[in-house]
Amino acid sequence: MNGRTAIYPGTFDPITNGHISIVKRALQIFDRLIIAILTNPQKSPLFTTEERISMITDVLKDLPNIEVDTFEGLTVEYAVLKQSNVILRGLRALSDFEYEFQMALMNRKLNRDVQSIFLMTDYKWFYTSSTIVKEAASLGGDISGLVPDLVELRLKEKFGKTKNT
Repeated sequence: MNGRTAIYPGTFDPITNGHISIVKRALQIFDRLIIAILTNPQKSPLFTTEERISMITDVLKDLPNIEVDTFEGLTVEYAVLKQSNVILRGLRALSDFEYEFQMALMNRKLNRDVQSIFLMTDYKWFYTSSTIVKEAASLGGDISGLVPDLVELRLKEKFGKTKNT
């Protein structure tokens, strides 16, 4: 395969504008980006895998060289399977760094040929997370501007709520 491919793993439940910022910036560095939705039996996502794939695909349809896929197991093994040696992760706060640093060290122990690359989120997304967005949406809070319009609509449908005015 020609060019550099990065794997951007996560649950993306749901994808936020912070994720999209990382995706756009990654495409300035890498030739191809695989957004890899991790199927984690320890998590109970709000959206099904199919719903997340659909939202991500629709929201990013105008961006080139993106693949949306799912995987189970170790991210380093998935990266090798996809002929990539780069795992891309986004960082927000210091707490993200501590967790991601531990994961990067474990991944490096598992496969020294696969590198972890970190991109800091844009400052306006510093406190945005899928968890916080879901919580606000579940209580009818205004999440506009934190997620793409399609995702906001899907969250409202899931929770049957409209924003407070």
